[in-house]
Amino acid sequence: MAQNGIMFQYFEWYMEGLDNQLWVHLKEEAGHLKKLGTTSVWIPPVFKATSPFDAGYGTYDLYDLGEFDQKGSVETKYGSKEELLEAIRVLHEHGIQVYADVVLNHKANGDEKETFMVREMDPSDRTKAISEAYEIDAWTKFTFPGRGDQYSSFKWRWIHFSGVDFNARNSKRAIYMIEGSNKEWSDGVNYEKGNFDYLMFNNIDFRSDDVVKEIGNWAIWFVNETGVDGFRFDAVKHINDYFVRDLVRKIKREYRKDFYAVGEYWSQETEEINNYLENTDYEMDLFDVKLHFNMYMASYSGDQYDMSKIFEGTLVREHPDYAVTFVDNHDSQPTQALQSWLEPWFKPLAYALILLRRDGYPCIFFGDYYGIKSPEPIEGQREMIDALLYLRTRHAYGEEVDYFDHNNIIGWVRMGDEEHPYGCAVVMSNGEGGEKQMNVGSINQGASYADYAGNRTDKVTIDKDGNGVFPCNGGQVSVWVRDQVEFDDAYNEDEIDG
Repeated sequence: MAQNGIMFQYFEWYMEGLDNQLWVHLKEEAGHLKKLGTTSVWIPPVFKATSPFDAGYGTYDLYDLGEFDQKGSVETKYGSKEELLEAIRVLHEHGIQVYADVVLNHKANGDEKETFMVREMDPSDRTKAISEAYEIDAWTKFTFPGRGDQYSSFKWRWIHFSGVDFNARNSKRAIYMIEGSNKEWSDGVNYEKGNFDYLMFNNIDFRSDDVVKEIGNWAIWFVNETGVDGFRFDAVKHINDYFVRDLVRKIKREYRKDFYAVGEYWSQETEEINNYLENTDYEMDLFDVKLHFNMYMASYSGDQYDMSKIFEGTLVREHPDYAVTFVDNHDSQPTQALQSWLEPWFKPLAYALILLRRDGYPCIFFGDYYGIKSPEPIEGQREMIDALLYLRTRHAYGEEVDYFDHNNIIGWVRMGDEEHPYGCAVVMSNGEGGEKQMNVGSINQGASYADYAGNRTDKVTIDKDGNGVFPCNGGQVSVWVRDQVEFDDAYNEDEIDG
């Protein structure tokens, strides 16, 4: 990860108004993203899904990147293969890495039905059968008629899956475990619901040597075909952890050593996260779900939330080198199954907490920046995020000193480094506001500080010992930087707008 690196999640669930044009839009925005300080872009699943309207998580054909006439279109929801490759090329020209979202735990919308034996499992405890074995029909045969054998001749059959959720014989929905030799749920998964291997659709069986080999072959083909710099693994708590570890190692060994991997393990339990990192031998980062929920609770609790504990139990505190911090994403946005959307008033505080801190790899969400149009419009907070990104790239460097000594007003100072000697002072309040004395170093004695977040118009003068008394309004964040430094090199709106 680059110093003060910034990941940008360049999609939201609905993408209204950008259907089939996301890759074109991303290419056009590459220069703007670079000027913001973006060092990597996380793109949505690029392969063919159940339909042209699928956001990409209903995986159909991993080899079809918008090239073959399958499932109702040639293009994916986001555009054609040619447009995808061109967007990646232009991002690379701007020095921005590309991380592809990969969905490996299931496949959906098979081409033909097959008949096989199953047992129904208890939805609340998938280790318990609630029926004897019986025969069903299911859409588990994937022949990829539009692609044929191009890139891979592998055809998926029922033997490559461990479970399904639909019996086409009687249209009954249930959780069916497939019967057969060595057929059971995988180990190395989350043990919620007894065993959380099964999530949806046709559940891929990573006990199958043929499956492991095929996914490994696909991964190497994919990174060579597209030139992506990393993977964002979807739903890793539903996939055998050793498989994920070994796949990352294979890519690093056969493609390049610095290939980046981050997993979505949606859990607030510190012990679970620690165990997963250990089981995967720290081969990948994880999203800091606990920090997201701490901020979510803070946004709904007002001054009743103890801000001094905002980092309690978080991945960025426990394992700072493996934490991708985020405010919201496509899963937490309104109407989604994992909805946990932060209140708008808290977003500036939340983004300051991930962008102006030393630890963690912060991720900006498309919906927070550009807004969301559907199903209910939500305005983006582009101006606020622009300002914080500017501060991150120019001032948030060096030693970090925390002043987390009050329930409602917290702050910290970045002391700067050789190239950015003046640093910044951050103070925020979820209550009535107030002030906090913090030390910014004797190098700044006598300097005047201004709030670059724009919430205060007064100035702070630093005393001979480097102390300043930094105020903050209620429910806001102020970021104080040296006045003469900041405004002699004024923020250029035209430059940021690109």
